[in-house]
Amino acid sequence: MRLVSFESEEKRERLGAAADGLIVDLNLACRAALAARGERRAAELADAALPPAMLAFLAAGERAMGAAREALAYVAGIGRAAALERGVARAAEGVRLMAPVPRPTKLILVGLNYRDHAEEAGLKIPEVPTFFSKYPNCVVGPGEAIRIPRVSSMIDYEGEYAFVIGRGGRDIPRERAMEYVAGYTILNDVSCRDYQMRTGQWMIGKTFDTFAPMGPHLVTRDEIPDPHNLELALYLNGQRMQHSNTRNLIFKTENLIAFLSQVFTLEPGDVVSTGTPSGVGFVRKPPVFMKPGDRVRIEIEGLGALESPVEAA
Repeated sequence: MRLVSFESEEKRERLGAAADGLIVDLNLACRAALAARGERRAAELADAALPPAMLAFLAAGERAMGAAREALAYVAGIGRAAALERGVARAAEGVRLMAPVPRPTKLILVGLNYRDHAEEAGLKIPEVPTFFSKYPNCVVGPGEAIRIPRVSSMIDYEGEYAFVIGRGGRDIPRERAMEYVAGYTILNDVSCRDYQMRTGQWMIGKTFDTFAPMGPHLVTRDEIPDPHNLELALYLNGQRMQHSNTRNLIFKTENLIAFLSQVFTLEPGDVVSTGTPSGVGFVRKPPVFMKPGDRVRIEIEGLGALESPVEAA
């Protein structure tokens, strides 16, 4: 499934799935499927089985995933025209997508996780992962603007593959780590380089508002046979600036989960972004930074494309 979060007419977050040019409202489709089977408490049962927002859905685990698959099967069975007429789906072009996890429980990022990026920055290849955090104020959805702050013009792009935790756990063994992954998405680790480099800690340069565009989908784990063999490319105004493959990650998904879960409990809705390859703007000669009027697009094989305009704050 290609799960999404989208905005309803009431400006509320709704859980959906992208399928055949439609955005299916999974909760409403579940209600309709239950009603078609004669369930008198269809709305109540659907809310319990398939919560209408992403964090609650992920926390509900495999039961909710199964209900979502049944809801999609119902929509496929009634057909596109009926799904639109009954209000359980909308044409994708008329839907405003949010970030798939609009307010992550944790937003954890990995630094220097591609060998070529560490080398281009003149830094030693790490022996253990380097982590930092962003916060929900950073998160914006596909098509939403990255806003250049008033205090700096040294704003860089970083295209990244991210995974989303779907099952909570602590001290997770590496060989079972992938069982805890709900799925995968794209993230742009936007960075204010002068603020980042002022101290030995990167957080302040990473956490400006809008500095974590995410999306468009949360692609469930079963859709991606090998997340460590995905082509990744970032384009700035149509020019390719970054290109690599997730096979080049130094620390893979299962290693990161095992390492992090030694320290704290991972929870459904945690997002871990795994680092960026070479080609970032600040190491180019001359440096290339994003500016108002630019467009940045990240493509990852199997996960889609995340595009963001750039505007002044």
